[in-house]
Amino acid sequence: MAYPDDLLSEQEHVVVHSHPHFKMLIFPTLAFLVTLGAGIWLAILAKDAGSPWNTVGLIAIGVVALVLIVWLFLAPLVRWRTTHFIVTTDRLIVREGVLKRTGIDIPMGRINSVQFEHGLLDRVFGCGSLIIESASDEPLRFEDIPHVEKVHTVIYREVNDNPYDDYRPGAPQAGPQQAGPQQTEPLPPQGGHPPRGDRRRR
Repeated sequence: MAYPDDLLSEQEHVVVHSHPHFKMLIFPTLAFLVTLGAGIWLAILAKDAGSPWNTVGLIAIGVVALVLIVWLFLAPLVRWRTTHFIVTTDRLIVREGVLKRTGIDIPMGRINSVQFEHGLLDRVFGCGSLIIESASDEPLRFEDIPHVEKVHTVIYREVNDNPYDDYRPGAPQAGPQQAGPQQTEPLPPQGGHPPRGDRRRR
């Protein structure tokens, strides 16, 4: 699902758009399977009860199972689907919620530092936590970001007005005897858009 273009400013492009990693759905999925299995088992037992308790038992089991499935599985699924983590050429955008929609926009120019953390389990699943420190606010932590190291690098490059590295391994470097700066050949752009500095001069 692409982020709506009409919500982006002129010359702004989406660089990263993702939902939280599916790891956050593991426990809801297990809860759904356990609830379904327990409901079927209890329904089989309720059938052996005498009338009208068998009907009452089946209705009670069905209502409880439905409530648990909605609470433990469907709600986290909808929350996952409606949570968007977006990096554009100008800002960091987070949107989440259905009935109560919340959002955070952080301009790239206000980001002081970006860090990532991932434990052993996160590394197995290929995700992690991203910590963004802006100019005047407390650091913000975003959990279960897919490919967190790549996202960290993308944000770093955008913050520094450099969507591609201008350092090429093996290029001549200034040694002790060389006082002047060395000319290096920049790599071609990777994201299909010019650096933010060039766009702003247009």
